[in-house]
Amino acid sequence: MAVKVNLQKFVDKLPIPKTIRPIKRGKKGSYYEVTMREFTQKLHRDLAPTRLWGYNGMYPGPTFDVMKGETAFVKWMNDLPHKHFLPIDTTIHGAEKTFPQVRTVVHLHGGKQHDHSDGYPDAWFTRNFEQTGPKFQRKVYEYPNLEATTLFYHDHAMGITRLNNYAGLGGFFIIRDEHEQSLNLPAGKYEIPLMIQDRSFNPDGSLYYPDTPDKNNDRLPYPSIVTPFDADYILVNGKVSPYLEVEPRKYRFRMLNFCNSRAISFKLDSGQPFYQIGTDRGLLEKPVKMNEILLLTTERADVIVDFSRSFGKTIILKNVFKGASPETTDVMQFRVNTPLKAKDASSLPDHLRKIEFLSSETAKRTRDLTLVRVEDAYGRSLNLLDSKRWNDPISEKMDLGSIEIWRLINLSDDDHPIHLHIVDMQILERQPFDVAHFKATGNLEFTGHALPPEPNERGFKDTIRAPAGTVTSFIASFDPFAGLFVWHCHMLEHEDDEMMRPFLILKKQKRLKHILMKMINGNR
Repeated sequence: MAVKVNLQKFVDKLPIPKTIRPIKRGKKGSYYEVTMREFTQKLHRDLAPTRLWGYNGMYPGPTFDVMKGETAFVKWMNDLPHKHFLPIDTTIHGAEKTFPQVRTVVHLHGGKQHDHSDGYPDAWFTRNFEQTGPKFQRKVYEYPNLEATTLFYHDHAMGITRLNNYAGLGGFFIIRDEHEQSLNLPAGKYEIPLMIQDRSFNPDGSLYYPDTPDKNNDRLPYPSIVTPFDADYILVNGKVSPYLEVEPRKYRFRMLNFCNSRAISFKLDSGQPFYQIGTDRGLLEKPVKMNEILLLTTERADVIVDFSRSFGKTIILKNVFKGASPETTDVMQFRVNTPLKAKDASSLPDHLRKIEFLSSETAKRTRDLTLVRVEDAYGRSLNLLDSKRWNDPISEKMDLGSIEIWRLINLSDDDHPIHLHIVDMQILERQPFDVAHFKATGNLEFTGHALPPEPNERGFKDTIRAPAGTVTSFIASFDPFAGLFVWHCHMLEHEDDEMMRPFLILKKQKRLKHILMKMINGNR
């Protein structure tokens, strides 16, 4: 267990991640180079510098800020050590002793890109590309940036994603368009990305990450994965519970919960509301007034907070999620003590954009997929998608452009954040059911009415909350690219330990070839 380190809150100023500039621009797009490096950085005034891994030696990594339709070519390079400094469980898939300890592959979360640039978990590479994984080897990734929204990039290497992200590998990727710019939202220094994570520390300032769930259990391997893991302190942009000095005016915050597993429910202790204008997949149709915003890990909320009537006040952004420890209830502090530099001419529009929602009648297929919890060979908790493991044959295959409804039947005790790569999901409804009856009979017996998505979920999302004991239904169009992608729970400890599955989007001619080959091979 970690030795509790007592850290005073609100003593460090909120850092703003630097924006990366392209090395060159051309007719085909902009070209960037990013190197993953080990370095040290102070995460709190009273901590010694912490050993971290970061993109371009920064935590968080530099922010990409691009326009819709502006293709970004990024060469991701690994200059990390050969040995990991966090505990690797070599009994879980993809992290066996036969693999290099330090492997990386970058995924642009929420991005729409070809599979060779998507960050497939087996497409890893080591320092200076000395060794590579079995899939999609590519040194320069291509991001077409098809939609204006708040994305982020992070490591996605098979079996060690939780460790690489905990070490510091993550950063924002913001895509803009002319329509959004015409809305006169708060901009420039009044638009701030907030990457919210939790971390634990050893007394010497180093990161603490558990190496076993039970030191007294001789059956467990060592190190052994701890799933899930909630850490001791909340960090924002790489500082423990920082403060931000603000003017009495409107601010736009692009909020990202990027904890390994922790859910956070945000609330301002002043009692004033958030005006949520966007979610994972960009702007909502109209602002939604919210007193609390629940974000599971990797969900985003694009919000406006109006400090115009708060001059001289101190406001705390709280975490009011049930069970939050005293150390994790205070996210950050706003000090409304900076005089207004100019009249606030920004707007909070009544209408943001028109969204073309999908109709259930257009769905070609409905899939029932379970979220289950079992035990592995060591008696540890193991979460699975539809009772399948990563290496089981691909069961989700669809034609490019097909529309499907997926019903996520959650038989476990956790609310799982489910993420599909490249796919926009529209939540249809959530409905509670009798879990014991389903386990006994395989039939759904609902115990309550179906509920529509929350007002701030009524857009498209790339990560959705699937509550325990509930059937969560969503509709999605599987486009714009054919290829091999993945869907998974985004609690990183779950994702690393089998709660991830590939899915295959086929072009129609490839679908016909696929069927023919199955017939020839006896439907194997």
